[in-house]
Amino acid sequence: MDNIQERGHLLTEQINPNSQNLDQLSTVELVDLFNTEDVQTLKAIAQARLELAQAIDVTSKALSQGGRLFYVGAGTSGRLGVLDAAECPPTFFTDPEMVQGIIAGGAAALVRSSENLEDRPQDGAEAIAQRKVTEKDVVVGISAGGTTPYVHGALNAAKQRGATTVAMSCVPAEQVPMIVDIDIRLLTGPEILAGSTRLKAGTVTKMALNILSTGVMVKLGKVYGNRMIDVSVTNTKLYDRALRILQELTELSRQEAAELLDRSGKRVKLALLMHWTGVDPQQGQLLLDHHQGNLRAALENSKNP
Repeated sequence: MDNIQERGHLLTEQINPNSQNLDQLSTVELVDLFNTEDVQTLKAIAQARLELAQAIDVTSKALSQGGRLFYVGAGTSGRLGVLDAAECPPTFFTDPEMVQGIIAGGAAALVRSSENLEDRPQDGAEAIAQRKVTEKDVVVGISAGGTTPYVHGALNAAKQRGATTVAMSCVPAEQVPMIVDIDIRLLTGPEILAGSTRLKAGTVTKMALNILSTGVMVKLGKVYGNRMIDVSVTNTKLYDRALRILQELTELSRQEAAELLDRSGKRVKLALLMHWTGVDPQQGQLLLDHHQGNLRAALENSKNP
């Protein structure tokens, strides 16, 4: 037992003075306390705005040059990373290889607790090696308390391979230093339930990942205005969304939008280019490919060949 690291000083492990009588609160008081404490997540994001912006810029540049984005974590942190990665293909029509989530324990850990596996740094390093991470890639290590050996092992291995490394944690740098290229600290304070980092720490991590991945995809040209023009049209909900995007941006009728979408092979971005420039699907796709999928750049080029 003597070799177990003392973690009581960590911000995420400290006792929250506002919830010392948690088990004596009425149900409404309990909900109100959660609501009050969750305000800290917004403040934490604001305080980390510059680091988040830096991560977006670095990652978008890496992905535009053929690199990949990896999220690495254990427990709640790992599940949140896998969730964000899994939502990129349907939202932005990305290759599943472009954004990947790595969790200690693999796929089984998504539905069954495998927190005991987070203590193996060698497993984190092995996960990086298996995916053949290179200097083109970006690796984001997610650890609420900042001490997860699995995450540290992955980050160290990624750094040795020349990848850009990003840390995302909820403790101050002076408590747990992390030698990475970009250090994102999301300081939400002690949890209502002491040490339960699936609460505020989990919420702020989800917010930060939303900002990071969406910001990157905006930079990559997968958004026009605030429309997800690279949406993957794979079900009725997304087909309806695609039609509404076309209607809103072109003033076409729903039937006309459906015909245009079908001609484009259900690719909203291509459909818009076809409508606005008169090119056929093949010409339009070549134009988009020439501009790395950026619709605005393709439109500008079509006006000034």
